[in-house]
Amino acid sequence: MTPLKGKLLIASPALVDPNFVRTVVLVAEHSTEGTLGLILNRPTDSAVADSVDELRGVVEIGDPVYVGGPVQTDAVMVLAEFEDATMAAALVLDDIGFLPAEADMVAIAAATRRARVFAGHSGWAPGQLDSELEEGAWILADAEPEDVFVVDTDDLWAAALQRKGGAYAQLARVPEDPSVN
Repeated sequence: MTPLKGKLLIASPALVDPNFVRTVVLVAEHSTEGTLGLILNRPTDSAVADSVDELRGVVEIGDPVYVGGPVQTDAVMVLAEFEDATMAAALVLDDIGFLPAEADMVAIAAATRRARVFAGHSGWAPGQLDSELEEGAWILADAEPEDVFVVDTDDLWAAALQRKGGAYAQLARVPEDPSVN
C-alpha cells in the first residue's frame, strides 16, 4: 500500500460524481482500515461565526465553513497550522493537523497560525481509493501547505494540475463543460 497521507487527490475529468467534480482532496489518513480526506475547494455560504461560534479566536469570524465531503456533514473538523505541532490531535502535512476535540480554545488560538473549518469529510472503505486511483478517477499530487489555506478556491483544481506539469498542465485548461468550447 502506497502511503497517501498528506497527498492531494485531484478529481480527473472522468470523475462525474457531483460530490467530487473538480475537487481537490487532502488525504488526512490512509491505512488498511480505509481513507479519510477533506475537500479543500468547496466553501459554503455559511460563516464560521454563524455556524461554530466556539471557534472564534481560532478561525477568522468571517471565514466560510468548507464542505469536507459527503460523509457526516453535520460533524465539524478543523485543520490548523500549528506553531506548536504537539498541540495537534494528528498531523497531516508538515505542521498542519487537526484540532483536538476537547481543546482549550484560548490555548489552541495561541498555538495556531491559521485554521480552516470543514463540515463533513470524504471517506473510502479499505481498498476503495486504491481501486479508484487505478481506474483513473483521481490524479495523485504532492500537497503544499498553501493548498489547505488557499484563498481563491476556484483556481485550486487547475493550479494543482499546473504544478504537475506536462499533460496535466494542459488538462488544467480544459473547460468544465467542453461542449461550450
